[in-house]
Formats: sequence, C-alpha cells, structure tokens
Amino acid sequence: MAPPVSLDTINPKVLECEYAVRGEIVTLAQRLQDELKAKPGSQPFDEILYCNIGNPQSLGQQPIAFFREVLALCDHPSILDKSETQGLFSADAIERAWQILDQIPGRATGAYSHSQGVKGLRDTIAAGIEARDGFPANPNDIFLTDGASPAVHMMMQLLIRSQKDGMLCPIPQYPLYSASIALHGGSLVPYYLDEATGWGLEISELKKQLEDAKSKGITVRALVVINPGNPTGQVLAEDNQRAIVEFCKQEGLVLLADEVYQENVYVPEKKFHSFKKIARSMGYYGECGKRGGYMEVTGFSPEVREQIYKVASVNLCSNISGQILASLVMSPPKVGDESYESYSAEKDGILSSLARRAKTLEDAFNNLEGVTCNKAEGAMYLFPRIRLPQKAIKAAEAAKKAPDAFYCQRLLNATGVVVVPGSGFGQVPGTWHFRCTILPQEDKIPAIVSRLTEFHKSFMDEFRD
Repeated sequence: MAPPVSLDTINPKVLECEYAVRGEIVTLAQRLQDELKAKPGSQPFDEILYCNIGNPQSLGQQPIAFFREVLALCDHPSILDKSETQGLFSADAIERAWQILDQIPGRATGAYSHSQGVKGLRDTIAAGIEARDGFPANPNDIFLTDGASPAVHMMMQLLIRSQKDGMLCPIPQYPLYSASIALHGGSLVPYYLDEATGWGLEISELKKQLEDAKSKGITVRALVVINPGNPTGQVLAEDNQRAIVEFCKQEGLVLLADEVYQENVYVPEKKFHSFKKIARSMGYYGECGKRGGYMEVTGFSPEVREQIYKVASVNLCSNISGQILASLVMSPPKVGDESYESYSAEKDGILSSLARRAKTLEDAFNNLEGVTCNKAEGAMYLFPRIRLPQKAIKAAEAAKKAPDAFYCQRLLNATGVVVVPGSGFGQVPGTWHFRCTILPQEDKIPAIVSRLTEFHKSFMDEFRD
C-alpha cells in the first residue's frame, strides 16, 4: 500500500520552494480584511492597504481603453457587424479586431492555438521588437506565454539537469527565480547588488560568485538579470549591460533577461535598452491578470530550439486573450489613429502618477529613523533598508521570525499596510529590508505615509536600546 500523502511524502522540492510575495503576511492581511468586513471597527484601521504585489488594477488602476475594446471585440466577434458598434468602439479598435481575428484559425479565441502562439500575433510582436531595437526579430524565435512565469519555468526545465547545475541570480531577487530553481532541483548562485551605488551590478561580483560556485562543483548555466529591477527599481546603464553581455559570452552562460518593466522608467537620465539590442549592437500597462507575455529565444541551435518547442507543447498553448494583449502592447495605436491621443494620455497619466508616488514614498522612507531608501528609477517597487534596534531583533528571535518579517507583521497589525519582508527576496546577511509597491492609487499614498510614519516612531520607541 502506498504511503498516505503528507508533508513527509510529498516532493521535497515543493517544501523547499517559497514565494514571499503571497506568503504569511499576505495571508494574515486577507484574514484581517475578512474580519473588517464581518465586523467593521474591529481593527485600529478601516481598510487594508496592499503594497505587497505588482497588481495595478486590483488597486484601482484603470485598464487602457484601446486594449480592452480590441479584446472585447475579438471575444465577441458577432457584434463587429452591428451598426451600434461603430458608436461604442473606436474605428481603429474595430479595424485591429478584424485584423487579429483574420489571423486566428476559425476566428475562435476560445480554441487552442499553435504551441508558440498564433503566428500572426508573433509577427506583430516581432515587428514591435524590431521597431524598439533597430534589429530584426524572427517570429519563430518568439514563444507567447501566460505571463513571464511559464517562460522562466520553461528555461529552468531546459537548463537544470541536477543540483549541480546553478543559476546566477541577483540578490535581492524576485522570488519566482528562487522558487522555480528549487522546484526544478537546481542551485541558486547568488550575486549581490550593491545598495550603496543604487543597487549596482558589478562584474567583479559576478566573477567572484561564479568562481565560488565552480569551487563547490556547481556548473553555472545561466545569468538572470532583472532590468528594470524587481524589487530594487534600478535601471541598468548601457555600458554596464555591454559588460554583462561580454561576461556571458566569455563564460558561455545563457543570459536570461527579465525585462517585464521596460516601459516603467521614471528618471530622465536613464533609458531602457533591451539586452538583445545590446548583444546585437556589439511587461506599465498593469494587465497582469490577463497572463500575457512573450519570450524571445535567440542564440540557440535549431536542435535546442526544437526542444524548447517540445516543452511549450506540453502545455498546449498560452491563453488567446493574453496573446492578443501581448501583441497590442507591442503594437499600440500610432500617430493618426483615432485612439492615439486617448491612449497616449492614459499611458502618460499612469507613468507620471507612478513617478510621483515613487518620489513621495521614497522621501517618506528616507525621513524615518534608521531607514534609507534608494530612488526608484523604474519598475513598480521600493526596497528600503531598515536598521532595527537589538531589542527588536531579540524580540523577533523570540517570536521565531526574521527581524524584517517581525517588523512587517507588526506594521500590518497596527496600520493595515501590507509590505513584504526583504528576507523573502534575499539580502546581504545582517541587513533588513522590505519591498513596497508604488501602486496604491495616488489619493491613498498620504494615508500610507502617515500610518507608516506613526507606526515606525512608536515601534522604534518601544524597542529602543
């Protein structure tokens, strides 16, 4: 008889895997939210303010109208022929919906597609990549995925053969990487971003960690780079990217470039450059629930690309709505289109508001005792460092919690503000941080600042050495 399913008999890789963004603090927040709903006034705050996850529309960000119009028309094509549609939808959204439906076999958005995604949509994305980078992109190198996560898992499945295979990952990192490396049985090889230089990525640190891994018998297969950074919000400079590409070339490493937040750059002195563009020259809209993304695979032999296709085929295909949305993101309305002005106004409004929110929160964190916070140059996050009194660290140890998790839980219980402990992302040992998104609506930011400021003062007074 087979043993019963218990924690002792399930796959140990699942037990090892952790995903802090939806971890213990968030579970507690959801319980408090249920209590507030059932019994208003039962907590010292009137609402939960979620600053833990990059989920813009759950926090009130409105979707881009053009994208939603096209999606609605594609999902219900029978209304395209109705006269009322002309008055409800913009002309370019109607035209784009017809173009997309003509590319989908049977015009069926509820059917399976090619395992890499609908060919016509991949053509559109390839054209968008070429327009962005100035170098051609091959639609056959593009795999449409349900967001970034399946693409990461696909590459981990391809590259990790055993625990002796390692992935160089930034610390702090987005926990998708540590979780997927654990699930696929590989080894995470950490390289530390330099907080003192605005979360800089130093080639000397990459070399040091690579040599250290080799000395332990680990074969490093790939380098993960997140640009703009998550959770750290930095944007890499072009010369730094060139050095990273050269390092990968010298060491024979696959470069896994996570460029989800390429539209989210807030500082005029920095500009996003894709690693593909850098290599050749030598994910803002917030539709995360639609699970649309793409992976461009370059530099592999046809035989290896065939194996990547086989892995993609196991999942049949990504969802069609997500595929359509990915094509729209890479080919938005252009000058002269009916929707161009409203699209530009929506996009610019979102990005300028995010930049203001980032600055307000950054200034607020830097005004707190013992807290320092680097500028958010891009992405959707701040990762402030908190210097906690020894008394607080000892209290955390007594509660069997990491000190930053102890702080975040106390913050949540006192204020309803949800942030994620830095220990869930990795950090230099002996330092403590938390990740805070800049996504709550602008009118909620003053409440977050005042609640956090009041709590922090009270916490530091309680645990002052």
